[in-house]
Amino acid sequence: MKYIEFPLDFEFKISTLANDFRVKDADGLTISYVRQKLFKLVEEVTVYNDESQSEVLYSIKANQWIDFSAAYIFTDNQGREIGRVARQGWASMWKAHYEVYDQSQQQDFTIREANAWIRVGDALLGQIPVLGMFTGYFFNPTYEVTRPDGTLIAVLKKQKSLFGRRFSVTQESELESGEAERIVLSLMMMILLERRRG
Repeated sequence: MKYIEFPLDFEFKISTLANDFRVKDADGLTISYVRQKLFKLVEEVTVYNDESQSEVLYSIKANQWIDFSAAYIFTDNQGREIGRVARQGWASMWKAHYEVYDQSQQQDFTIREANAWIRVGDALLGQIPVLGMFTGYFFNPTYEVTRPDGTLIAVLKKQKSLFGRRFSVTQESELESGEAERIVLSLMMMILLERRRG
């Protein structure tokens, strides 16, 4: 996943119990397959080269078992830390708010939900029998990745679908070496956490 061609598509599988999804690049090629391990006290996600799961590219593991303000550490297939993403506990109660750090633990990006009212609408409509099945067509959140100076770098947007299983990631500004990798890993972990929240 060193050379990433945006836009990317995240597509969740609906045929498995696990929270799995594939990532496709601009050419429609699968560049990774993400699998969240079930029934773990400490959150753990493995990123493979494809659905065959023959090669591990990255591991993402929480630094504590209570995930309210956990940091999720990215390691490559050699076990080297390449960055982390941390949920900002209370700040994420209303609107999702995460901070992305490099391997030296210097913050280089922020991920924020663009409009919290979409989450509220989704939660309310989701409680109505039958209608709740169609929230994926009406409420589609957007998450913005910015530098500390406010420069918009990338956008993740949920696409309209019956089961809310498709997301797209677009690049909005130039990236330096290693930044695309950290951003994509951060968005992978964030979307797993946000889907669980509803």
